[in-house]
Amino acid sequence: MERITINAEKREEFGKGAARNLRRKNMTPAILYRGGDSLPIKFSQKELAQFINTTAGEQVMVNLQFADGESRLALIKDYQLDPIKGDLLHADFFEVSLTEEIKVTVHITTVGEAIGIKRDGGILQYLLREIEVECLPDRIPGHIKIDISGLEIGQSLHVSDLKLEEGIKVLTDPDEVIVNIIAPVVEEVAPAEVVAAPEVAEPEVIKKGKKEEVAAVEEKEKEKK
Repeated sequence: MERITINAEKREEFGKGAARNLRRKNMTPAILYRGGDSLPIKFSQKELAQFINTTAGEQVMVNLQFADGESRLALIKDYQLDPIKGDLLHADFFEVSLTEEIKVTVHITTVGEAIGIKRDGGILQYLLREIEVECLPDRIPGHIKIDISGLEIGQSLHVSDLKLEEGIKVLTDPDEVIVNIIAPVVEEVAPAEVVAAPEVAEPEVIKKGKKEEVAAVEEKEKEKK
């Protein structure tokens, strides 16, 4: 597993006011957890932000190097960003031992283009983007790749389809679906509205014919008299 060294300092400042003062000095407050204990620490904001940006979505072992020569192995657990500015506000690490197994979540990435998408216009649907595993820290995969190139419409890949190295135990339900290929959505076309034919007025010639017929009848009546 990849390992990166970051300079860290133990801190004596606590509380929201102290955290704001640290940020004004371009430092980021953090906590290092170990079992039920915790150690307040701080980092150069630039150095920690660079580490997070370059390893986003990856599980990477961190060697925390302190000024007094002490070093501790850790994994980043969480971090908080300013919702408006996007600045790094705080980070949580947990210390690990190379001889003790730990439980962590690992991100899943897909490789290849599914035949059901390329040939049939299907849609790739993500149902699970990470799984939980248990192993020794140096066996934690940075991420897990899954090849989807053989999937056709209606097919899926499950957690049980993942092939991991020996010593890595998957804790997520093996029956859970990671991805599947669904058929493209076909929009139904509404049937055309039937427009009633307009009434056709009686031709004038017919009306004229009726008037002549009535006049002829009246003329015969006069002759009888």
